[in-house]
Amino acid sequence: MRVIDHNSITDVAIEQMASTPDPRLKQIMASLVRHLHDFAREVDLTPQEWIEGITFLTNVGQKCTPFRQEFILLSDTLGMSALINHLHDRRATQMGTNTSLLGPFYRQNSPNMNPGDCIVKSPRQQIVIYGKVTDVDGNPIPNASVEIWQTDEDGAYDLQKQDGVAVPEMDMRGTFHTDANGGYYLRTVLPLGYMIPMDGPVGDMIRAQKRHGYRPSHIHFLVGAPGYRELVTALYAQDDEHIDSDTVFGVVETLIVNPVKDDPNSPMKGYPAIHFDFKLAKAAAEGTGRVGADPSQIVKASH
Repeated sequence: MRVIDHNSITDVAIEQMASTPDPRLKQIMASLVRHLHDFAREVDLTPQEWIEGITFLTNVGQKCTPFRQEFILLSDTLGMSALINHLHDRRATQMGTNTSLLGPFYRQNSPNMNPGDCIVKSPRQQIVIYGKVTDVDGNPIPNASVEIWQTDEDGAYDLQKQDGVAVPEMDMRGTFHTDANGGYYLRTVLPLGYMIPMDGPVGDMIRAQKRHGYRPSHIHFLVGAPGYRELVTALYAQDDEHIDSDTVFGVVETLIVNPVKDDPNSPMKGYPAIHFDFKLAKAAAEGTGRVGADPSQIVKASH
């Protein structure tokens, strides 16, 4: 009988998984076991600490609902979502607009809107966002979908403002389509930067690490068209105090914007305007770039 100790257990466990028929699953699980065991040995993990870790992950799962995804929030705050985004970008055949995080507040099937519509039901001070969707060479892409979602001027998403409602009404979200020249324009509000949800286990972790927990002001976009690589990205407000210390590591310099008060090129005068052109790379067969999903879809898939 083979002797199993704190070192040999790793090889024994991996050997027992050797019959896994899916080669990618076999590779991932073997690497996961190897790194997990190395982690435990490196920090000399105690039984109490391991149970505390299991309790933490259990609490993360229990906090998830059809309208809240605590595991995505955990992935974001550990930098894992940003890392997977960067790895995904490395596989692109062309370099388009930089990606950013989908985040835990994405909802699919946002309402279709007309050019110039406002995505906010009760706006106070509106801004205009406009630009084009093109390929990497600057050629316009007509009828591209431009999906947008964000917080309000007080830093809350619709899911948070309507917490407890069985099916929260969508607000601060919308789907637009580009015109024949690849152009799009819409009205919204400049969102307020906000603290991530701190009433769950991820919040407990953030407090234990003495982190501020804030995200800078940002607006999410999901841009796509047939034959092109779907773009998951966000625009970040330049003057936000947390622009250099985003709790989920989503800020990229090329995505930082600043509204212009009297933009002569804006399609809607009288509002501060943000001009941003999205560049889409050609589609490649590497799968989705969404490090996240509508929380309701994850909950459904788990049942």
